[in-house]
Amino acid sequence: MVETTGSARTLAVDIGGSGIKVIVLDEAGEPLTERSRMETPQPPKPDAVLAVIAQLAAGQGEFDRVSVGFPGVVRNGVTYTAVNLDPAWMEFDLAAALQERLGKPVRVANDADMQGMGAIAGNGVELVVTLGTGFGSALFVNGKLVPNLEMGHHPFRKGETYEQQLRRTALDDIGQKRWNRRLEKAIGTLGRLFNYDCLYIGGGEAKKVSLELPANVKIVPNISGLLGGIALWRD
Repeated sequence: MVETTGSARTLAVDIGGSGIKVIVLDEAGEPLTERSRMETPQPPKPDAVLAVIAQLAAGQGEFDRVSVGFPGVVRNGVTYTAVNLDPAWMEFDLAAALQERLGKPVRVANDADMQGMGAIAGNGVELVVTLGTGFGSALFVNGKLVPNLEMGHHPFRKGETYEQQLRRTALDDIGQKRWNRRLEKAIGTLGRLFNYDCLYIGGGEAKKVSLELPANVKIVPNISGLLGGIALWRD
């Protein structure tokens, strides 16, 4: 086990459906390197993704441990769903495989959970959604994560899920104006469902949000998905 001293350096990894990003953080979660990115390999099978992470890590300098955000359900470092990647990720021990590849201890979390850890204030009910290849979600109560919330696959409207209505391909198909109207409806529905104190909207497509947001809804930068990596080591 790595000592959690002020000098511990964390390689934060964000695995997305279209891109894989990495950065090295200090103990306070401040970036020590420039973020680097590569396209997610196609098909996005585990060996290919691991190879990209190793290549990116090699350009980031020294680090002591690794945090990974993964787009699916994760338990104890094992991935159980990967709707926007490949079925080969079902019950794949990502933490063990990446630890063997990089020679450093690894912790893995759902990518929206990790984004939330980098964005929330830690007060009251806070909901995080990520807009990208898919639709991620994370719920926190007084800073504590409610695990395994896969809200993106729940029914939303017209017989489709939040993910089907708001993912990147939907944005491409219907255009930004209609997509924003759908998002406005989703914000209203989620507000009534969770009665959150604050909703954070992140992910690669958050930059396409053009509607006027309520005071308790905030856009967070995509890098939050990496900056949350340090929280995985706060036992």
